[in-house]
Amino acid sequence: MADTDHTPFLAAAAALLGPRGFTADADLMAPWLTDWRGRFTGRALAMASPASTAEVAALMRLCAEHRVAIVPQGGNSGMSGGATPDSGGHALLLSLRRMSTIRRLDAENRMVTAEAGVVLQTLHEAAEAEGLRFALTLGGKGSATIGGLVSTNAGGTQVLRHGTMRAMVLGLEAVLADGSVLDTLTPLKKDNRGFDLKQVLIGSEGTMGIVTAATLRLEPRITARAVLWAGLASLHDARALLLHAEAKAGNALEGFEVMPRHSLEAVCAYLPSARAPLAAPHAWHALIELVATSEGDAASLPERAEALLASAFEAGLIADATIAASEAQAEAFWTLRDSIAPAERALGPAVQHDISVPTQRMPDFVEHAVPLIEAAWPGTRAVGFGHLGDGNIHFHVIAPPGVDPAAWQQTDGKAISAEVHDLVTRWGGSISAEHGIGQLKRDELARLGDPVALGVLRQIKAALDPHGLLNPGKLV
Repeated sequence: MADTDHTPFLAAAAALLGPRGFTADADLMAPWLTDWRGRFTGRALAMASPASTAEVAALMRLCAEHRVAIVPQGGNSGMSGGATPDSGGHALLLSLRRMSTIRRLDAENRMVTAEAGVVLQTLHEAAEAEGLRFALTLGGKGSATIGGLVSTNAGGTQVLRHGTMRAMVLGLEAVLADGSVLDTLTPLKKDNRGFDLKQVLIGSEGTMGIVTAATLRLEPRITARAVLWAGLASLHDARALLLHAEAKAGNALEGFEVMPRHSLEAVCAYLPSARAPLAAPHAWHALIELVATSEGDAASLPERAEALLASAFEAGLIADATIAASEAQAEAFWTLRDSIAPAERALGPAVQHDISVPTQRMPDFVEHAVPLIEAAWPGTRAVGFGHLGDGNIHFHVIAPPGVDPAAWQQTDGKAISAEVHDLVTRWGGSISAEHGIGQLKRDELARLGDPVALGVLRQIKAALDPHGLLNPGKLV
């Protein structure tokens, strides 16, 4: 590979895409060669930015002919290094950001077809203009793209009610390793012509094909919301409160997030404008959102929110609680939740784990894992927070004060991550809940994954990409 003359390929790719769609300039490529977290930096042969599915297909045929690997990239906001090339400099970086057209928005049937480079925030605004919404949101909505969200099966804070990206994709268009185009964009409620091929591509992180467009389900717009903040004595109480809220609020329950006292205090120290919603400190906090999608439901929503809290107090589930008095206060509550990761990063080096366990076991897992990790690595601080309703724990372990960050990450940090992954595997969970495997967890998946499942995954990869050209070194 190192001795391969890429000149013919580069000339052909430049001729195909033109100056707007192709560059080998190191300075222009540099911002896209390091992942969002700054953990991985690679090199690329060149960067291609096609403007259409036809151009992606033609480019992929060129790559297949010349045996050039390709690394697809959306907004470069991933958490696992899945869109960063390796250090060899022999792969082509494929940016899909120019493919940013919303091809069709069908308000009557509540669906939209968007190209891979459409930014999530842009899709939100387009749906809102039609009185609808796309019910997936996350902190990076201003940069995350539809192709990346599909390829990583993104989650977010509304999975409790609406599911992950996998549940929202009605159809898919993708370019395969040989340059052929798989088109399943037209949604059918019933279709028994064999496998549901789009599901092979969703969550495959660009290793099975290059997603170029998706048809997505839209939801009625929210006409009102009530955002509640509750203080609790334990995570078990939070789980009981979640079950209570599901029984009392039903489909109005849109989100249920939990955080320990340490996380809230870290955010309040990090953000000058942040204020704890409750006067007294509590061991745990729950952020709950109820929504209405009709005028009738909107009128009764405040009363339902009050009734939910009153019944929770009566049942002894919460110690204190409040309801956001305005939209500004509701946003302030969510800002507290969304700022946990940067606030804890400001405390010093840490290893972050995006893991999941069966929802009913989440309180037991956190209560077991936190003291175990802190005892095994004295001076560390283990913190679990996240999406209680779907079992997704963001389990962070903060280094002791005064350590050398790089050295600690490579020694204790790696050992801690291995232990956390061993733990979650023993508890019947997953080492990657919503951030993907990428290159960050590839070796851990090989070490801990079910051999039969991994074997099937590798066979599918070999069948769809026999020369290993699609995002090599990621996932499998």
